[in-house]
Amino acid sequence: MQQIYLYQDRLTPLTEVHISPEDRGYYFGDGAYEVFRVYNGKLYETEAHFTRLNKTVDALRIHLPLGQPALTQRLEELIQANGLQDGIVYMQITRGAAARVHAFPSGAEPVLMAYTQTLARPYASMEQGIAAITADDIRWLRCDLKTLNLLPNVMAKQTAIDRGAGDVIFHRSGTVTECSSSNIMMVKNGVVRTHPANNLILHGVTRAVVLRLAQAEGIPVQEMPFTVEELLEADEAFITGTTVEVTPVTSVDGKPIGDGSPGAVTRRLQQAFDTSIPTA
Repeated sequence: MQQIYLYQDRLTPLTEVHISPEDRGYYFGDGAYEVFRVYNGKLYETEAHFTRLNKTVDALRIHLPLGQPALTQRLEELIQANGLQDGIVYMQITRGAAARVHAFPSGAEPVLMAYTQTLARPYASMEQGIAAITADDIRWLRCDLKTLNLLPNVMAKQTAIDRGAGDVIFHRSGTVTECSSSNIMMVKNGVVRTHPANNLILHGVTRAVVLRLAQAEGIPVQEMPFTVEELLEADEAFITGTTVEVTPVTSVDGKPIGDGSPGAVTRRLQQAFDTSIPTA
């Protein structure tokens, strides 16, 4: 069965998707993207994803060719067309094709593309936890925008893999921000702490879900910065993200976090997250 894509406003086979070599996504990474989780054939936290997407395209001054209701319907049709049950929908929009100049072109038509990918829940890493390393956060200062400019994240992730770790934890002058493609939280004395949702981190959809679930569970939450040193002295740590859900971090830079195993608060939040997943 040939993979079906959403290209502009229609569903089409991959072989009929044609992107111009002058697309500004190639030249400048001039575009935005969003990754939607799909559970049991249903989009998860759709409204939150579109809120973030709209924030990014508004900041970039890129016009979505479809409104949110129509685009949601197209994504649901895409999921059905590809028979996706558990996985992701990747969607991106670029400013479009134009001669290579830095200023925004006047006549470019935005290009929207989306596809589905089967992806199982990360049961093994959620059960066992992952190791992480730290690295200086040398990215730009608008990490709250979900743009196509991900090369620093890609390089940092590969460094983590090369060193036998599952992810990298960024910090700015010792203050922890986030990971290469997820948010980071620590637990100390039963209190969950995470960096505030400002311009230095991506406002993770799963991050917001977990903070909401923590409050519902009566787990204290503090959105305030913490240092690498505080992280290393934490009782627990975990990352949150669309594809990693709630994954424990059991060591950082070779030093165990807490007793080196997933903690009780992390387990409670994993269980609470399970209840938020739509059923078939």
